[in-house]
Amino acid sequence: MLLLSTAYLPPIQTFAHLYHDREAVVDEGEHYVKQTYRNRCVIATASGPQSLTLPVERAAGSHAPVASLRLSAHGDWPRVHWQALVSAYEQSPYFDYYADDFQTLYRRPPAGLADFNHALLTLMLRLLDLECSLTRSSRYVTPHESMTDLRTVISPKASPGADPRFEPRPYYQVFAARTGFLPRLSMVDLLFHMGPESRLILRDSLRR
Repeated sequence: MLLLSTAYLPPIQTFAHLYHDREAVVDEGEHYVKQTYRNRCVIATASGPQSLTLPVERAAGSHAPVASLRLSAHGDWPRVHWQALVSAYEQSPYFDYYADDFQTLYRRPPAGLADFNHALLTLMLRLLDLECSLTRSSRYVTPHESMTDLRTVISPKASPGADPRFEPRPYYQVFAARTGFLPRLSMVDLLFHMGPESRLILRDSLRR
C-alpha cells in the first residue's frame, strides 16, 4: 500500500507507483508545506518547464492540515491555469479527447484544495483505466510496515535518487525538438501526448 501526499495534477512518478500498487492512502492530515506538489504542478511549454501554483487561503496557525485549506476565491486562477494547459497541450495528439473532462473541473472547482486535487486524481485514473483503491485520511497517517511512504520522496525538493525505483522513460513531446525531452512532469503531459499508451510508459518507469 502506498502512502501519498495530496497533489495538484500529480507527477508521472505518482502514477507509475499507482500502476504497480493499486492501493493508496492520501494523507490530507499532514501539515501544509510550501513549494511542494500539494498545490503545484509542472507542465511542458515551448519555453521549457512551467510551474502552475494553486493559491490557497491559509487557516489560522502555522501548522494547518492540508484538509483545512481552501482555494483562494480571489483572482481568476481557474481560467489562468486552464489557458496555460490549452497553450501547452492543444497541439498534443490526445488533448482534444480529454479536454472537456478537465475543463469541467476548472469551470467549477471545489472550494477545498484536497477536494480539487482528489477530483483531478480520480479523473486521470479513470481516463487511464486504472482501477485503484484510494483512501483519504483527514488525520495525519503514521506509516506501518505494509506501507511505502512516498510523502517526502515524491517532491520537487527531493533528489533524483530519493526514489531509486523510478526511472523516467522518454516519450513523444510536442516541443521536444526545441526543449529536449523533459522528464518528471505532471501526469497530464504524458496523458495528453500518449493517451492510452501512457499505461505502457507507467509500466516501464518503475524498477521491480
